[in-house]
Amino acid sequence: MSALSLDEEVRLYATNAEREKYSLLATLFGIIVALDYLERAYVRDALTAAEYSPACTRLLSQYMTMLKLVKDAVPSIEQFMTRYRMDAPAALHRIKVGVPATVEHSSEAGPETGKWIAETTQNFITFMDALKLRLRAKDQLHPILQELVTGYARFKGSKDWEGRSRMVSWLITLNGMKASEEITEEQSRQLLFDVDHAYAEFFRSLSGAKADWN
Repeated sequence: MSALSLDEEVRLYATNAEREKYSLLATLFGIIVALDYLERAYVRDALTAAEYSPACTRLLSQYMTMLKLVKDAVPSIEQFMTRYRMDAPAALHRIKVGVPATVEHSSEAGPETGKWIAETTQNFITFMDALKLRLRAKDQLHPILQELVTGYARFKGSKDWEGRSRMVSWLITLNGMKASEEITEEQSRQLLFDVDHAYAEFFRSLSGAKADWN
């Protein structure tokens, strides 16, 4: 039996495939660390919303891409963080929500309100049509709902709308599913009900805002 050399490099892998797997896992680890740092910096006002939003969106996009590449080795993000002893609660929350804090929480209405109304209306219609056409898989519904919630969050006062919390809750539910997983028929009916309720509330709120403008 040969003696162990203390100068010899310890390898985590024996094949190129294993080396690639560990490289991807390390990248995923780094993305989570960066996201947690970003969240904490934003909470401390070390970053402006204009700086935070695109950086957070980019990290979330990178996380989703990386998760697809390591899905066989990462059953869930919670298990991954536990296995590698990661203490990153802010990153975990942001990953579960799936959108930046500037979208999750309210922002002020701006000069493009008319354009935003048209875009958000179209996003509502597109998502409700998708449910009516019996689209059920996460990878079919999540991108549309994410775009809807992002547009919805632009409007002043949206943080107080009941429909907002319902849609964010559904976004978190879809975020926790695998890409090929499908919601049940019962979930689909409830989701359509909740989004239709949010749609009606959205227009009631806009009518009130127009009355104030006049």
